Amino acid sequence: MPHSTNKELIFGIMVGTTGISLLLLWYHKVRKSRTALNLPKFLSLGNKFDSMTFQDEMYNGHGTVAIFQGRQLQILEKLNELLTNMEELKEEIRVLKETIPKLEEYIQGELGGKITVHKISPQHRARKRRLTTVQSSATSNSSEDAESEGGYITANTDTEEQSFPVPKAFNTHVEELNLDVLLQKVDNLRMNESSKMESFELLCDHKEKFRDEIEFIWRFARAYGDMYELSTNAQEKKHYANIGKTLGEKAITRAPMNGHCHLWYAVLCGYVSEFEGLQNKINYGHRFKEHLDKAIQFLPEEPFLYYLKGRYCYTVSKLSWIEKKMAATLFGKMPSSTVEEALQNFLKVEELHPGFSKSNYLFLAKCYIDLEQMDDAMKFCGLAVLLPCVTKE
Repeated sequence: MPHSTNKELIFGIMVGTTGISLLLLWYHKVRKSRTALNLPKFLSLGNKFDSMTFQDEMYNGHGTVAIFQGRQLQILEKLNELLTNMEELKEEIRVLKETIPKLEEYIQGELGGKITVHKISPQHRARKRRLTTVQSSATSNSSEDAESEGGYITANTDTEEQSFPVPKAFNTHVEELNLDVLLQKVDNLRMNESSKMESFELLCDHKEKFRDEIEFIWRFARAYGDMYELSTNAQEKKHYANIGKTLGEKAITRAPMNGHCHLWYAVLCGYVSEFEGLQNKINYGHRFKEHLDKAIQFLPEEPFLYYLKGRYCYTVSKLSWIEKKMAATLFGKMPSSTVEEALQNFLKVEELHPGFSKSNYLFLAKCYIDLEQMDDAMKFCGLAVLLPCVTKE
């Protein structure tokens, strides 16, 4: 409020109060003498109204004079309080005027500091639109909650609170594809490690259109598993694993006879278990084995399934006694497997697809080392060396 406006307001209040006082004086002109009044100068004009009448009545209305004088004092007290408040308000306005520029500088400094803290991870190149949707929707571990919010919702993990940085868009133009063309393109891109992120982006661009197609859903779950593998940040890995597992739950619920749905749900359960305590690890391990066996039942010629089962058997064969006892407590039976069983699964992979992967050769060598068959172990180590490195693993 400008200083001149304050003066005008105060002057207006004073004039108004003077008018009220003059009216009261005129009304009570016969009840008060000039000497009985002790008012400020701006009220003294009222004494000019019929002063002789005031003098004639001063001896007859001492009680009335006292009442009127009390009322006038009350008015003066209120006016004085109002003026004091106005002065305080002026002072507060002055302080605010001085503070606002500093506040703007402070806010800009705070925002600038927060912006510099968030660094964009090289693996996390999801589009701003998609990432915002996923994070704001990620509130539940259950597939029912996922379905209620549109089908692609993550569990409520630590990553939602931390809010991943929002990097540049990967695609600036979304090409509309029919389902068959889209799936073929996604599968082709995924064959190259460097194109897995692009495959993921392509699925994200079409999720609203094909969200209820089973062939789309299990591939989308698989893509989140790929993003888990590509990420180096633990919180990002946990974030992707939980979203993928939720998609996997949706897939096996809608298509319980589809081996690919069971395969990738099992894989995502394995990824989620990496962030759990011992009891939940065992729980997810049980789910992994259950759905892996179902996937093998529906896809008996898929080498990747036997590789995963070999890994499972090898891990179980190395479990400690306490881990086995806890698993028995949870599921009523002790998990059991042997190195020989693991070896048979790895050999099945080689039978179905010779030279399937460097990792399969590695675990074949590990099994033979445990069985003290060193010649075979050296053989598969040599084969592993000959294969190119095409994944981080």
